[in-house]
Amino acid sequence: MSIEVSEKSGVRYLHFSADWIQGAMRIRKPNALELSYSRDMMACLLLRDAPWPRNALLVGLGAGSLVKFIYHQLPDTHITVVEIDPQVEIVARLHFNLPDDPERIHIVIGDGADFMRQSGKKFDAIFVDGFDKNGRAGILDTLPFYQACRARLSSSGLMSVNLLGRSRGFAASAERIATAFEQRALIFPSCDSGNTIAFGAGDDLVEVPAAELAERAEHIKSTMGLDLLQVVPRLKAAGKLSGDRLVF
Repeated sequence: MSIEVSEKSGVRYLHFSADWIQGAMRIRKPNALELSYSRDMMACLLLRDAPWPRNALLVGLGAGSLVKFIYHQLPDTHITVVEIDPQVEIVARLHFNLPDDPERIHIVIGDGADFMRQSGKKFDAIFVDGFDKNGRAGILDTLPFYQACRARLSSSGLMSVNLLGRSRGFAASAERIATAFEQRALIFPSCDSGNTIAFGAGDDLVEVPAAELAERAEHIKSTMGLDLLQVVPRLKAAGKLSGDRLVF
């Protein structure tokens, strides 16, 4: 697989093909989440009481944006990353400021689906963002994989997965997630990039007063510099409101 790095207007991009962006970093703000879909993936912080998560698993490293954000903004969180291509890790370290801290960041070079099936460890947060050079998720978008994610979640765990909302198989992907999580799932309306984020909940329901979503977003913006205020209306529009509470 060809890995390319480009720069434009102060932003450095990671590509697996000439027209497919896998990650981005604003050079003057290397630890911020530059791409809107990555900010949406972190909206899971609105859905559980802090401090959360204690540990996080990321399937797919890319430019390391989520790893860096979690590492710098959630200092008590231990991070495990599974990346199938060792060259991606090298590029992330050389060009995208991936931290070198083996005490908190454990990188596994291997297949994410195999890791999910074979590992018995539980995680509070699982982030799935793995695609090939053609934008295909392959086995990472199958019912057995999502069921394995569900089995690896702690009781308060949440899975956050990046789906390409404009792809032909989007509806089927959403159905697989809902099935694997016994309908404890929420699908975002697409953000500007065309990506759609889906959440799946572990044993504990997500149940947050609608008014508190905005309060949490304000707190996250002031303490972490991550603006999730525009996410709140889309969460509410996702069809999971019960009275004045977001429930799934």
